[in-house]
Amino acid sequence: MDFDDRQRRVRRSPLLFLAPLVLLVLLALVLLWEIVRSNVTGELSREWPWRLRLMDMNPLGSLLAVALAAVFGRAQYARTVRPALGWSSSWTVGELGPDEPAWSVEIVNGGSQHAVVERVDYCFVPRGGEPGEWTDHAGLLEALAEAGLVQGKDYHQRLSGAGFPLSDSGMRAGLYGPRFVDDIDQLRMRLRVVDAVGDSHERVMDLMRGARLCRPETRPERPHS
Repeated sequence: MDFDDRQRRVRRSPLLFLAPLVLLVLLALVLLWEIVRSNVTGELSREWPWRLRLMDMNPLGSLLAVALAAVFGRAQYARTVRPALGWSSSWTVGELGPDEPAWSVEIVNGGSQHAVVERVDYCFVPRGGEPGEWTDHAGLLEALAEAGLVQGKDYHQRLSGAGFPLSDSGMRAGLYGPRFVDDIDQLRMRLRVVDAVGDSHERVMDLMRGARLCRPETRPERPHS
């Protein structure tokens, strides 16, 4: 059951993106007016509205160049600080229970700057079923409980709320035991973050991807401390 898991930008900062762009458009309109007005000659040039002079051409050209540089500079900086959302996962032993294997998933940001979590939503696909509705952490636990899965026993889903700084060191998404992996085909996590320029980015990730492909047939050895 495939879905689009590519990262996408869902919102631009109204202040840091729209303000320079609006300024650039206004200055371009002023420049266009001055060009048209300067080409009006004769008696018409002394009539209204052709007598209206908004700005001299020299300072107008300088302001236009500054606004253009601000728009392109902001676009370049936004690409530099854009987060790169992803996840890493592996089977571990002992974290969910003594000598019990668990599928451990961590969310990482491979971008050059921190990103701040804005919103986290979940939905899951039961074995042989259809995707449920998107819900928050509490709604997920309730839906999984109805499916017979117990938080703290069959899995541990971490609560990650708005304001959490996400860096390359990552954050734990959850731990999932063998029964959870057997009963749940997909556990989708929709993560939305805000970057350093105020743009919002979103990615949907299947936390169960690869769990059954690399599942150990026997319990792996306990890692040495």
